[in-house]
Amino acid sequence: MAVPLFNLAPDMAVSRLCLGTMTFGEQNSMSQSFQLLDKAFQSGINFFDSAEMYPVPQRAETQGKSEEYLGHWIRSRNIPRDRLVLATKVCGPSGKMTWIRNGPESVDSRNIAEALDNSLLRLQSDYIDLYQVHWPDRYVPMFGETEFDSHRNFPYVSFEEQLIALEKAICSGKIRYIGLSNETPYGLMKFLHVAEGLSRNPRVVSVQNAYNLLCRNFDSGMAECCHHERVSLLAYSPLAMGILSGKYLSLDGGPSDARLNLFKGRYAEGESRYNLSDGITGKAARLYFSIAKKYDVHPVSFAIVELHESGSSSLNPE
Repeated sequence: MAVPLFNLAPDMAVSRLCLGTMTFGEQNSMSQSFQLLDKAFQSGINFFDSAEMYPVPQRAETQGKSEEYLGHWIRSRNIPRDRLVLATKVCGPSGKMTWIRNGPESVDSRNIAEALDNSLLRLQSDYIDLYQVHWPDRYVPMFGETEFDSHRNFPYVSFEEQLIALEKAICSGKIRYIGLSNETPYGLMKFLHVAEGLSRNPRVVSVQNAYNLLCRNFDSGMAECCHHERVSLLAYSPLAMGILSGKYLSLDGGPSDARLNLFKGRYAEGESRYNLSDGITGKAARLYFSIAKKYDVHPVSFAIVELHESGSSSLNPE
């Protein structure tokens, strides 16, 4: 059965399943990555997502491999560029990834331009369909955090500077549309408002936030914003980093080569947001698994169908 399509933008139809490439180059070799890409494409998926910092856990030695593998695959399979929708991301400020523009320090115009050009080279493409800000330049609670702490604020690059840089990239033909990731209702509405004052109105078309049966933060303020502003949710981690598959619920903690076991201690987001030793999270995961088993539904299918019923535009199984 072909994967259904929907219009992420008026002239950009994408499959409702998007293949994330976050593990390509670290957990997955190039040959394994090609097998996954082949299977996805043959199944009707035309939407592929990456980021300049991938793969994770991030290391200087592997940075950019995910985009490189994706680019090599497209070239080696001779796939016409217009049959694919490529999405990637520019890093937000970190300070920890010193090998990416010294941190990176910010999402200012220089960093956006440099990141974009490097991604185009790695992807071996003249343009990127959806270019996303991986996480905000300003302080926000993210990657498992839920409460805003005003004392952690710091100076940040203005929304205007970021949008002008992205608008310039659209005008030059390097990107078609822009998106956000790990964003808040405030951030989304500010980007939309500021874009209205620019000549080409470089409007945000999507928000890629974590969304699954164990993480429903999107359902609060962000769902209302996206509904009224016609901004699509690209739900990443629909299986809660594999927990909703049930593979970590066995007495032995799951396969040794499963991501959260293989990289134990190196996945801060997964180990904080989806901590099975936490009574509520563990109980919820086990209850979902038991419901799926009761109705003879594969837990992966159960988790994904439930998200589609909730109105997610596209799922990115990273």
